[in-house]
Amino acid sequence: MLILLPPSEGKAERGTSAARRLSFPELASPREKVLDALVSLCRTPEARDVLGLSEGQAGEIERNLALPTARTLPVAALYTGVLYDNLGLATLSPEARRRADRRIVVFSALWGLLRPSDRVPPYRLSMGVRLPPMGGLAAFWRPSISAVLDATKGLVVDMRSATYAAAWQPGERGVAVRVLREAAGKRTVVSHMAKATRGVVARALVETPDRPRTAGDLADLLTGLGHRVEPAAPAGRGKPRILDVIVDE
Repeated sequence: MLILLPPSEGKAERGTSAARRLSFPELASPREKVLDALVSLCRTPEARDVLGLSEGQAGEIERNLALPTARTLPVAALYTGVLYDNLGLATLSPEARRRADRRIVVFSALWGLLRPSDRVPPYRLSMGVRLPPMGGLAAFWRPSISAVLDATKGLVVDMRSATYAAAWQPGERGVAVRVLREAAGKRTVVSHMAKATRGVVARALVETPDRPRTAGDLADLLTGLGHRVEPAAPAGRGKPRILDVIVDE
């Protein structure tokens, strides 16, 4: 089972070690291309506009410029924000932490794919950026990521945002987790609460040794763990199924 997560814009301020460690060595070449392009961009006056930064975020450009030699920290400690706060990688048991490192894959505009135990420096780059000279990063990464993940087997639990989902789609073996809020008999898609719920669901899936193989297995597992879930209608041939997690207001 793979659990696909987006990164977070919120990140730790600085690394603690000079060592950089990355899984998926097949991505070494595109990683270097994106890193070089990002550093080159940050030497220009256009960097803030291209990266979508406000005046108050100008320090992110200096951070990116220092990336080639910047100190690193584990991905498990790098990302902050609602999803990662609720996932709570640092508070997992040793067994669950090992499962998290096997099961969780974080999509990154700079590094492509990351495992929780990988070590990288803090950075600022979104998959929605059109980075000169490669252009849209989702399209740039898609061939390389597809070559890696298409070769994997098993259920894919997809909890990425649309921006990062554009870089790879798992097809019919994927289950996209959608969070709906129920109030007064009506259900609506939510955003902030969705991030929290996805973090809780991801934590549940690494705390259990069970390995669901189908969307039905996943629904049964999450139901047994106390979640209210309902399979949605299939999205179509070749598309991931959708699993709705229902939360009360």
